[in-house]
Amino acid sequence: MSRASENNRLILVTGASGYVGGRLVRQLLTEGFQVRVFVRDGKKITGQSWFGEVEIAEGNANNFESVSKALIGIHTVYYLLHSMSQGSNFDELESAMARNFAKAASDSQVKQIVYLGGIANDKHISKHLKSREQTGTDLAAGTVPVAELRAGIIIGSGSASFEMLRHLTHRLPIMITPKWVSNRTQPIAIRDVLYYLTGIVKLPKPVAGIFDIGGPQVLSYEAMMQTFAKLSGLRRRIIIKVPVLTPGFSSHWIGLVTPVPTSLARPLVGSLISEVVADPKKSIDAIIPPPKEGLVDLKTSIELALSRITSNQVETRWSDATAPSVPWQKAQSDPDWAGETMYRDYQRKVVEVPIADIWSAIERIGGDTGWYGADTLWWLRGFLDRIFGGVGLRRGRRDPLHLRVGDSLDFWRVEEVVPNSKLRLYAEMVLPGKAWLEFRISEIEEAGKVKTKVEQEATFSPRGLGGQLYWFVILPFHVIVFPTMLRNLVKAGAKAKASNKKGD
Repeated sequence: MSRASENNRLILVTGASGYVGGRLVRQLLTEGFQVRVFVRDGKKITGQSWFGEVEIAEGNANNFESVSKALIGIHTVYYLLHSMSQGSNFDELESAMARNFAKAASDSQVKQIVYLGGIANDKHISKHLKSREQTGTDLAAGTVPVAELRAGIIIGSGSASFEMLRHLTHRLPIMITPKWVSNRTQPIAIRDVLYYLTGIVKLPKPVAGIFDIGGPQVLSYEAMMQTFAKLSGLRRRIIIKVPVLTPGFSSHWIGLVTPVPTSLARPLVGSLISEVVADPKKSIDAIIPPPKEGLVDLKTSIELALSRITSNQVETRWSDATAPSVPWQKAQSDPDWAGETMYRDYQRKVVEVPIADIWSAIERIGGDTGWYGADTLWWLRGFLDRIFGGVGLRRGRRDPLHLRVGDSLDFWRVEEVVPNSKLRLYAEMVLPGKAWLEFRISEIEEAGKVKTKVEQEATFSPRGLGGQLYWFVILPFHVIVFPTMLRNLVKAGAKAKASNKKGD
């Protein structure tokens, strides 16, 4: 088949707001394919570099009608959906979602389904890996050929597995770990995952089967941590293995020590209990030969990931996907006239600092910059959030200087960005209600001078009596936190102005 006829195929990517999906879209567009993305809320991806180059289909994967509509005219669909953080019955949810998709794809005469799962060759596999395996079975129950690619641990800037590896190694020079850190695994670089995923759509005919994809090395998770330590210039980590640490306890510990929340760490840790090694009998080489330059080894994949983090070029991140306990799109669910009780904290300053400098300070908020004062109170709120199963402050941000709609920002989600004008954040912390934090800047004329008005507004919509009590309990802390935040934010903007003048 010619390259031109390949590129006429319309491709649907599900999970486009996630870590792999966001990168896959960009890769397909780079190679000239026509792409449609299936997302719950199109606003979530407006900040993506490829947003204006794709068709957007909004809907819910559990809704047959919306899935069928998204599949109209589609040749190949990439199935990158999962529900692994959505409670103990996530396996049932995933199975139902896959069956729904398989039927809709069959009815829509889709030619190929490509599904990314996890290597599951060990006799003892976790509930998470069993669910991934069952999802493949459910998808294949339809009439559309399914190419199921099963990957090991994915290493790349922004992946949950990489973040877990990086922070455990950096923060714990001495670790007491479960014995499963000695289990064998076969990590694979994100660029090689994308190579195989895009390779399927280039095949002249649809293909069906299960294919394991792994990197060139088989090693233990312990060896991976030691490799990371060496490449980061750290001393060799002291790892003490004990048999009594359960996956549940381990995931809670990871939730406290790393940016990866307990809800996401639990299935990742559960997978490490199994040996995740590719089966040569399920090799993909016969239909997609390895890259000419060879598969990327662990050392190189870690170096590539670290270089992207250092140069602020992390394209997608594990936290781009919506926090399951407080869906991002809920922020848009209630119109202003809905009659909800709303509590507000409003702060305002008028300053002789250019808008651009104030905006620069606003856009840097969170992550390593922090929240402009009252750091102990912010840390305590993040710690409590972790204790109650939330994401906490450790999630950080994708880029230290710039924000886009849909970005995670500590325990907030970026809901709206209007450069030099407005930043609106939606709270993804554990709350008895819904909360927003908004910054607005504009030019005004005062005493014959053009000045900058900076407005900061925290809004809380309580859920029931508990939500109302929560607002009044934390009100004394607001007296410290919010005025301090605005005051220091303005100072940061003024400092930027002074630095710019000095540079001139």
